[in-house]
Amino acid sequence: MPKWLLTPLVGAGGGWLASLIGWPLPWMVGSLLAVIAVRCIGNRPLAEVPGGRKCGQWIVGIGIGLHFTPAVIEQVLAHSGIILLGAIATTLSSVIGISLMLRSGEDRATAFFASMPGGASEMVNLGQRNGAVLSRVAAGQSLRLLLVVLSVPALFQWFLGAPPALAHASSTDWGWLAILLAAGAALAWLMQRFHQPNPWLIGPLLVSAAFSTGFDLQLGLPEGGSQLGQWLIGSALGCHFDRAFFRRAPSFITRTLLATSLGMAFAALAAEALGWLDGLDHRSLMLGMMPGGIAELCLTAEALQLSVPLVTALQVLRLLLVLFLAEPVFRRWQRLKSHA
Repeated sequence: MPKWLLTPLVGAGGGWLASLIGWPLPWMVGSLLAVIAVRCIGNRPLAEVPGGRKCGQWIVGIGIGLHFTPAVIEQVLAHSGIILLGAIATTLSSVIGISLMLRSGEDRATAFFASMPGGASEMVNLGQRNGAVLSRVAAGQSLRLLLVVLSVPALFQWFLGAPPALAHASSTDWGWLAILLAAGAALAWLMQRFHQPNPWLIGPLLVSAAFSTGFDLQLGLPEGGSQLGQWLIGSALGCHFDRAFFRRAPSFITRTLLATSLGMAFAALAAEALGWLDGLDHRSLMLGMMPGGIAELCLTAEALQLSVPLVTALQVLRLLLVLFLAEPVFRRWQRLKSHA
C-alpha cells in the first residue's frame, strides 16, 4: 500500500476535530497536527500525497486573488511606502536568529539562510550554493513555519475574538472559476519550469488577482473550497516532521523557536509603529509582517476578516526582497569578514 494513502484520511480526521472545537484555520492546523502525531507518536511512515500541496496552493492562490478589487489595489498602492517599510522590517528581524545561531556555534552560511524569512526550498538552494549545512537550513525553515502556523492564527483569534459568522457575500461563477483554475495552472507550470519561487501559489494568485481587478468580478470560492486547500496543505506540511526530526538536535530546535518568537514580537512592535504613522489597520499590518508563509497568513487574514490584499502585498514583497537580496548581502558580509 502506498505510504501516502492514509495521509489525507488522517489529515481529514484532524481537520474535522479541530473544526469541532473552533480552532482557527481548523482544516490546516488540525490536519497538520494529526499527521505529525501519527508520524511521531504512532511512528507510522505517512508520506506526502503526490502533488497534494501544489493542488492545495493552487486552490488557495485562486481564492486569495479573488479578494483583489480595483478599490483595494488603489488603497494598497496609496500606502506602498509603508508596505515596503513593513517588508523590510520583517526581513531585518532575521538578524535576531542569525545572532543566536552564530553564538551557539553554527557557521555563518547556515545561520544566515536558516534564519531568512523566505521559502524553505529557495533558502536550501541558496544555502547549497554558499556552503551551508542543508539539513540545518531545512530544519530551521520548517520549524519557523510550524511555529507560525500553530501560534499566529490562535493568538490573533484570541486577541481579536472570533469573527461573526457571515454568509458568503460573494457569489460563485463556475464559468469564471474554470477559466481562473486553468489559467492559474498554466502560469504555475510555466513558473515551475523556469524555476520561479512558490509557483503553485503565486502563479494562480497573480492570474486570479489580475482577472478579479480587471473585470471587477466580485466572486469567491465555492463553499468548502478554502477548507479543501487548507486540508491539502496542512496534510503535506505534517509529513516534514517525524521522531528523528525532533530528536536530531534539541538545542538547535530550541534556538530556532526562540529566534522565531523574538522575530514575531519585533514584527508586532514594528507594525504598531507603522500603523500609527500611516493609519493603516494595524491588525492586518501586523499579520502581514509575521515571518510565515504567504498561504498560511493570507488564509488567517481571510478567516479573521482582515485585509487579505494588504497581507498578501506584505508577504510577497518580503519574499521578493529575500530572494533577490539574501545571496548578495551574504556574500558581501563574507567579504567584509575576510578582510577584517
